[in-house]
Amino acid sequence: MVGGGQLARMTHEAGIPLGIRFKLLSDTPQDSAAQVVADVVVGDYRDLETLRDFARGCDVITFDHEHVPTEHLKALEADGVPVRPGPDALVHAQDKGVMRERLAAIGVPCPRNRIVADPADVARFAAEGDGWPVVLKTVRGGYDGKGVWVVRDEAGAAEPFRAGVPVLAEERVDFVRELAANVVRSPHGQAVAYPVVESVQVDGVCNEVVAPAPGLSEELSGEAQRIALTVAEELGVVGHLAVELFETRDGRVLVNELAMRPHNSGHWTMDGAVTSQFANHLRAVLDLPLGDPRPRSRWTVMANVLGGDYPDMYPAYLHCMARDPGLKIHMYGKDVKPGRKVGHVNTYGDDLDEVRERARHAADYLRGTITE
Repeated sequence: MVGGGQLARMTHEAGIPLGIRFKLLSDTPQDSAAQVVADVVVGDYRDLETLRDFARGCDVITFDHEHVPTEHLKALEADGVPVRPGPDALVHAQDKGVMRERLAAIGVPCPRNRIVADPADVARFAAEGDGWPVVLKTVRGGYDGKGVWVVRDEAGAAEPFRAGVPVLAEERVDFVRELAANVVRSPHGQAVAYPVVESVQVDGVCNEVVAPAPGLSEELSGEAQRIALTVAEELGVVGHLAVELFETRDGRVLVNELAMRPHNSGHWTMDGAVTSQFANHLRAVLDLPLGDPRPRSRWTVMANVLGGDYPDMYPAYLHCMARDPGLKIHMYGKDVKPGRKVGHVNTYGDDLDEVRERARHAADYLRGTITE
């Protein structure tokens, strides 16, 4: 696996029961996954020869991020290395402009969008639709709210162009909430779909996920799953695909973003589904039969644990575990920094209000937001 973050750490954990020998390309020995994987290569994923050396002896290469240059992945494929998902699929998660063009071609509903040249062009884009505000995104490199701007006039549109990369303009969608449809697809076309979830964002970062999305009609849930499965098939995705969606006020779903790897909106599956997203991602890239994606409980809530002002979380573990023996805590081995994702908690049960309160209390207590 290329990338040493928490997604690689949890994917490695899922492979242990299957006896999968896991090799990691990590930026540093201190990265989340590098702390627990036995076979670690420290190197720069942007260097082709480093990638080639790393790939020797591997049955398959997969990723915990989308940042490996597309041309390097094509070179690995030319060397005979199975890369999953392949570069022709992964580019749609790497480049938002390519993604929007392809989704339009296959009839997937998206916000109105186009590549813009400069702030004056942004103003023209606004005038072509419903006016300001407009959402601007750098086509590559953004995540967790980075590389995204909501601009309200032509003067405010200047900053995104300073990065020197193409800029995508999108209409600002009037949405009720954000949803995520997670699916997994294998090389021979077997696919499974998890329940559609509600994803709650705070400052562009996923804060909470509720599975399944409360109050979502069967019709709209099925449409979201159909869209995700269509995208996976049409783009040739192998592995886990997260399709982030807007549920609009007029009862539609529109695709916001794609991620071709395990995803924050699927962390609930570690304790709330028969087969986790991490286990199914591994099964898919190794072309093993996929596992059952059905939920184990009526409701599962995932809450991210963000770093706060208390770097020593051990006393908080004791409180949370004693208060709620059914709580599942997953920490990533990261140094605690304010606002940094350092772990998540999962709770599950039959009463959504109670399940949500338990998750929020634990995440807030671990962060230090509350102390009682």
